[in-house]
Amino acid sequence: MTAQTKKSDLAENASTTSQPASSMRDLPSLAAVIVAAGTGNRMTSPTPKQFLNLLNKPVLCHSLDAFLSHPNLSTVVIVGAADRLDDVATILGDDRCADPRIQIVAGGRTRQESVNAGLSALIDSQHDLVAIHDAARPLLNHAVIDRLISAITPKIKAALPVLPVADTLKSCDGVLIGQTIDRDGVMSAQTPQIFDYNTIINLHEKNKNAPHFTDDVSMAEAEGLAVAAVPGDEKLMKLTHDSDFITLTVLAGGAPEVGGAVEMRVPDIRIGNGFDVHKFSDKPGPIMLAGISLESARGMLAHSDGDVGLHALCDAIFGALGDGDIGSHFPPSDVKWKDADSTQFLAYALDLCASRNAQLLNLDLTIICEHPKITPHRDAMRARIAEITNLSLDRIGVKATTSEGLGFTGRGEGIAAQATASLYFGPLR
Repeated sequence: MTAQTKKSDLAENASTTSQPASSMRDLPSLAAVIVAAGTGNRMTSPTPKQFLNLLNKPVLCHSLDAFLSHPNLSTVVIVGAADRLDDVATILGDDRCADPRIQIVAGGRTRQESVNAGLSALIDSQHDLVAIHDAARPLLNHAVIDRLISAITPKIKAALPVLPVADTLKSCDGVLIGQTIDRDGVMSAQTPQIFDYNTIINLHEKNKNAPHFTDDVSMAEAEGLAVAAVPGDEKLMKLTHDSDFITLTVLAGGAPEVGGAVEMRVPDIRIGNGFDVHKFSDKPGPIMLAGISLESARGMLAHSDGDVGLHALCDAIFGALGDGDIGSHFPPSDVKWKDADSTQFLAYALDLCASRNAQLLNLDLTIICEHPKITPHRDAMRARIAEITNLSLDRIGVKATTSEGLGFTGRGEGIAAQATASLYFGPLR
């Protein structure tokens, strides 16, 4: 079975390459095996995920077109389920089915068997390299392919794209947590994985009666071969669950839609606003503001430490949660909060988020006062808020303004602050 990619698709994917076409063509010849035989049983659609449409193109065709448009590509083998080969041809369409570079073959019961079937289709031809790719990772681009090709040397016969692990890792038996796993040096593996042609052919031949490898690099590892790691791409996420369609659509630059082959829901993101005011006292400063201590001629009149900035942030989070305000959680009538450090109020708000399966996305704080001057301390405030909330610095805004001499802030009687917080409710990634 053969296919031909539409010129518009080729041009679109070719524009993603990070190197000039002239230098790219000097690189080794490349064959690709795309594994598309899965059933996608973790999704609700009766249609296998590789046949579903993502931005008006079948999932399978996204990565297929990326390979076909690459100047080093010589052959693509698509491995489909034995009873759905006609569906694969239908999905490809007439234009792709005219391309002599494409073959469609039947896969096996396991991924390893399916990859072996794809490699077997290459036996009668000669290539320098072979890329093995999962059809469920549709947003492949030339830059990743180029990095993988460049990583292969006479001494390094295999390469794969990896991403650092951001989350804390825990061992678990399904019921109880065991222990924290050190994530230093731990990476998540993606596809495509690229190999020296003879090396991968021999590895699969040697292990064809031991179908227990979850990916092809594992075979190289078991053989003691050096495997190069190259930077992966967050867009290469794997389509596993229905909700992944939303993320992939956004990553591809589209807008999520409701309906179609998979029912998709708009992400549950909620916005909260907070506002707080504190008067200056007759006592001398310093004062606490946005988590740091500032010199001030007068202190703040408040039950706690009077940090109007952190109080506004707390109210913004409580607002997004739909759960009262700072006074309802920390009533000034309760003596235990007298002179309390307001960082514990913000920490409490974050714990409340976690208990509601909500993730804090960003915070934006505006401080309104005539004095003290905020601008020289803005970065220190952002850094302190980042430390308390564990947000990255680029997700925290701190701004300052005056009221042009108007009102109580203009008369220097106190400080006001307003804040906005956004929360994402749902499975945390």
